[in-house]
Amino acid sequence: MVRMEEKLGLILEGGGMRGVYTGGLLERFMQDDLYFPYVIGVSAGACNAVSYLSRQRGRNRRVTIDYVGHPEYLSVRNWIRRGSMFGMDFIFDRIPNELDPLDYETLFAIRETFVVGTTDPETGEPAYYGNDAWARDKSTFSAVLRASSSLPFFSPPVLVDGKLLFDGGVADPIPVRRALEDGCDRVVVVLTKDASYRIKPFKRRRLAGWIYRRYPKLVEAMERRERVYNDSMALVRRLEAEGRAFVVQPSQKLPVGRMEKDQALLQQLFALGEADADALRGRLRAWLETGVPAGR
Repeated sequence: MVRMEEKLGLILEGGGMRGVYTGGLLERFMQDDLYFPYVIGVSAGACNAVSYLSRQRGRNRRVTIDYVGHPEYLSVRNWIRRGSMFGMDFIFDRIPNELDPLDYETLFAIRETFVVGTTDPETGEPAYYGNDAWARDKSTFSAVLRASSSLPFFSPPVLVDGKLLFDGGVADPIPVRRALEDGCDRVVVVLTKDASYRIKPFKRRRLAGWIYRRYPKLVEAMERRERVYNDSMALVRRLEAEGRAFVVQPSQKLPVGRMEKDQALLQQLFALGEADADALRGRLRAWLETGVPAGR
């Protein structure tokens, strides 16, 4: 059994619409009543964590797959009219408050620690916000979540407590170090890319330098993202070898892009998340109980 004094964490990578995989996985976690005392996510990972922590089964599928065809959800038109490919007002206001209400009462009363990662363009460093940062304030919570998903080039920064913030995946795409710093002894790491994925070097230095000339540290963060990602993955694999991390990632490679709109393809990815969770259930249960995944 898990030692009473042990702190388990759940780390959720971002990845835009590739995060639909995480939604499927978390659907099974909810079905199994599997929750972790500490949850940290960036971008799509943080968004998926919201429905998971509010215990709203089926909501992650609805708010991503069912609504992706809506003209206000994801389009070049949004980018031209509002400076963002994703319809931020639609996704972070209309959906949770009108179309598919988020259970704020449950979410704000959770016993779990929930941390959302963002990027501070002034410093180029990650900025993290936890339960106490929004303290049952819907507008602050929405702003933090929106900021964590505001990808440079495709979305404007979001103002939170007087500070402009961008997508958390820029400065800390896999926030494993933060989870350890916050006291996690062991972690389940959910990745949104299959094992064959290799991060590509940043090639938009000149464009970024021009667009974000007011934020040179942000440009530096974009340039070093490849190294940060690789360093984080190396740490994850080391923790896995030590029995301190359980890694979950897509078992198949599906052609789903960050801004995918094909509902049939997204449904396949969601179903893959569910199937992988089913296939890993026994090993994960063994790891949770003993610290060593069965069959390793």
